[in-house]
Amino acid sequence: MKASYIVAKNLSLIYTFPMSIRENIVAVKSRVEQALSRAGRKPEEVIILAATKTVDAERIREAVEAGIREIGENRVQEAQRKIAVLGREGIRWHMIGRLQRNKVKHAVRLFDMIQSVDSLSLCEELEKRLSGLGKEMDILIEVNIGGEPTKGGIMPEELEAFLEKMASFRHIKCKGLMSIPPWCENPEKVRPYFSRMYAIWERMKGAGFPRVEMKYLSMGMSEDFEIAIEEGSNMIRVGRAIFGERKR
Repeated sequence: MKASYIVAKNLSLIYTFPMSIRENIVAVKSRVEQALSRAGRKPEEVIILAATKTVDAERIREAVEAGIREIGENRVQEAQRKIAVLGREGIRWHMIGRLQRNKVKHAVRLFDMIQSVDSLSLCEELEKRLSGLGKEMDILIEVNIGGEPTKGGIMPEELEAFLEKMASFRHIKCKGLMSIPPWCENPEKVRPYFSRMYAIWERMKGAGFPRVEMKYLSMGMSEDFEIAIEEGSNMIRVGRAIFGERKR
């Protein structure tokens, strides 16, 4: 766990203690506030979503008790187990991983938002399942801002045509965009991707697509969320900075 230790001296011995999840959340919130201050933005402008892939339910409960209200899961089956334990009261559950069409029938019952919508075929399956339930669902459109063939997401140049089709889906409410830039060892090198995503989000916001509300721009994770905030993100997905290194 990087930058997550308190050192205490007792006589000639030095002990190190991992910081608690609550202390990690306090530290993340402080970093968020500093990034917002640098960008001239207000403290309430960013939602911290805890990314909980491989994190057990009791540790997630600690985060909720420390004030986290948005939880992001990558896998439908893992989310099923955790929601059964933790419930829904005071928690909004997000699907942030790649969603396969054969998992949609479960996802529409589990999640409050799906952040990884990346194809019309997925929209069609969501619409079919949601219509059958008489339910509406918030979604974000994933944008492949780096044009990486190994990642999901709509290519930036195809986004406008994609959003135009949202009017035909009566049970899907598009609430914004999500993106994961290419990984770089130096987080500063991803700044141009975040800047470009913000420009796209602003442009789509002003386009006036039916059934599209550009409320959220979800970008930034543990290693780069401060830069994402400086470039306009209003929702960050933080796992390691809250829970420590992920179990493989």
